[in-house]
Amino acid sequence: MPRTPTTRHRLHRLLTTSLGAMLAVAAAAAPARADVGEVTEFPITTVADSFPAGITAGPDRALWFTESGVGRIGRITTRGNVTDYALPTTDSFPFDITEGPDGALWFSEGAAGAIGRITTKGHVTEFPLPWAGGFPLGITQGADHALWFADGGTNSVGRVTTSGRAVSYPIPTPDAYPYHVAAAPDGSVWFTEIIAGKIGRVDRSGTVTEFPLPTGYEFPSDIAYGPGGMWFTASEQIGRITLNGSVTLFPRPNPGGGADGITRGPDGNMWYADQFGHIGRITPYGRITEFPVAGGADTVPFNLATGSDRNIWFTELIGNAIGRLQALPGLDASPHAAAQSQSPAQIPAPAHALAQPSAPARALAQPSAPAHAHAPARPSTRADAPSRLPTRARVPALVEALAHAKAKAQAPGRAAHRPVRPAWRLPCAPADGRAVPVLCR
Repeated sequence: MPRTPTTRHRLHRLLTTSLGAMLAVAAAAAPARADVGEVTEFPITTVADSFPAGITAGPDRALWFTESGVGRIGRITTRGNVTDYALPTTDSFPFDITEGPDGALWFSEGAAGAIGRITTKGHVTEFPLPWAGGFPLGITQGADHALWFADGGTNSVGRVTTSGRAVSYPIPTPDAYPYHVAAAPDGSVWFTEIIAGKIGRVDRSGTVTEFPLPTGYEFPSDIAYGPGGMWFTASEQIGRITLNGSVTLFPRPNPGGGADGITRGPDGNMWYADQFGHIGRITPYGRITEFPVAGGADTVPFNLATGSDRNIWFTELIGNAIGRLQALPGLDASPHAAAQSQSPAQIPAPAHALAQPSAPARALAQPSAPAHAHAPARPSTRADAPSRLPTRARVPALVEALAHAKAKAQAPGRAAHRPVRPAWRLPCAPADGRAVPVLCR
């Protein structure tokens, strides 16, 4: 399908824009909205430029998050007390995190090509992937009590047991770039293909099936199970795909943004983070409300999770903070127009079984560096500052974070710390002929 100028502009924006310019942007305050309660920010004061990315609720009733820019795992209580733990591997780019079946937190380390585990006491184990070129990103616990992850470096979906044994399931579409994964109650694992514009599924037998989205330019990002199937975010829509592969897209009231994280909220609705400054809510019937976060386009709301306090917690990738939005169920009024859903579109691809057993990963159990803690943050009162970048010129922060990790991997002197794995990069020439203009060496 030929690209239109609009699509070309969106793809270019998805893959370009300097990280340095975004780092110059100051964080701003987040106002409260009566229909969802107060929004509070908790700045991460233990370290600057931590780039908090993934977040999940832990078994200890706290929220755990990755600090992708500094190689740390953070913990924040529902009262706002922040502690973080340094990882053994320098500049490993911890990206996503999930609670495991063993009561620990499991996370991806893209630049290290490893899956990490941290206990609630801060003890870390790293499991390097037994295949070359891995760059794990999204991670989730499956119904089989293993950890499943998207491997953007090898174009596959991986599975690792709590003992560290890993296997890989290659994706049929070349250069699809799997990004996030989520488990379904039937035992299958679903994933997004951000470059190919597809939703994928790995069933219990290891068979991989792909479901193309209507145009192929939706750029699906995060995915989570919710009412009626798997819900996912896209550049301008929120989507739902049934377990049989029927797709419905719900246009967002603020198109042109970049929705990323999505989770099921305490009210039964799905909640998502828009990198261009909104936290959104969509009901099972497709009614969308987006709540603007003042300064959010500069702080980049990125991923979110439901906390034990029944609030929505989210990371601010560039704002170096964790946000909390009070979710009050049963309220659906908003000054924003509710979106209308499109007709379902289903085009399931043929199943493709590609299971490959692998050698066990090696465990590197070692306690982390001493934790750093600070007092609870107050509700944000940071003064507004003018942005150095026009809002619509900012790119979705995924690529910025990956570019940051790649730059660190290629920095002089890195080899003195540990061997450098082959640097991940986006494909310069995908199989269907679409050109990806940057992040190519």
